[in-house]
Amino acid sequence: MIILLLDKNHPLLKDGLRKSGFEIDEDYTSSKQDIEKIIGRYDGIIIRSRFPIDKQFLQKATKLKFIGRVGAGLENIDVDYASERQIQLFNAPEGNRNAVGEHTLALILNLLNRINIADLEVRLGVWKREANRGEELDGKTVGIIGYGNMGKAFAKKLRGFDVEVLAYDIKDNVGDENARQVDLAELQAKADILSLHVPHTPLTYKMVNSEFINNFAKDFWLINTARGTVVDTADLVEALERGKIRGAGLDVLEYEKSSFENMFGYNEPPETFAKLIKKGNVIFTPHVAGWTKESKVKLAEVILEKIEKWKNELIMDK
Repeated sequence: MIILLLDKNHPLLKDGLRKSGFEIDEDYTSSKQDIEKIIGRYDGIIIRSRFPIDKQFLQKATKLKFIGRVGAGLENIDVDYASERQIQLFNAPEGNRNAVGEHTLALILNLLNRINIADLEVRLGVWKREANRGEELDGKTVGIIGYGNMGKAFAKKLRGFDVEVLAYDIKDNVGDENARQVDLAELQAKADILSLHVPHTPLTYKMVNSEFINNFAKDFWLINTARGTVVDTADLVEALERGKIRGAGLDVLEYEKSSFENMFGYNEPPETFAKLIKKGNVIFTPHVAGWTKESKVKLAEVILEKIEKWKNELIMDK
């Protein structure tokens, strides 16, 4: 079987696939249209988020048996049509969940202790101690929406703190020793901090809007290391301005291109973003919560393991 690598990943993935008997081609620069002209010869593709794998693309991939997505989300793939075609989909949330958990905790501690603000002030020769008095995480209630790989990894990181951890998920019975599963109303009644760990779906698109925010009993901090489209940015800005959201840690933005490689899908940044970047109680990172040196290795290992397992099961079935 021949595999086309469309994004660069850790070399162990390419080397491991070759050792498993796959023939490997690489194309990291051609346009989607040019790839569509040759995709019919390939049995598998490996991609991160370079371009969408839509129905048009899949219709031209007449031999395709699997897609390996080196990451967690599958929103750039037409999952329904791939399933109809019986194309196997492999993603790797296990590979970067620890990185996301650590990054989420880092954003929270930074916000509570005003580290980004204090750092900038000291660099400018400003020495304000009382104005930079922080708050402790201990004693607070942390709400997690989306209790899968990422949510569970973050909850595990909180075990060293004296906090109550609540989890809301559309699936039943996902709570564990690190978080008590509750309905959304209870989470909104109790949470001091909200951390989002949901995929991009029609259900989660702009889920965090004014109505959602106003249903929280307390003013709260918001952390988003999931997908930028989950949060309505205009409503977030309005909530920050009136103090309903006390601060935000944003690793992802509504305006990102679908490839995640560039910030804006527009020529000019929207007005709401211009307002957002002026707020000192907002911390930004460029979609790197799961982007560590260690996760690069783990993501490749997970995809390789899943493809090898699939291949071995095919051989056993024969």
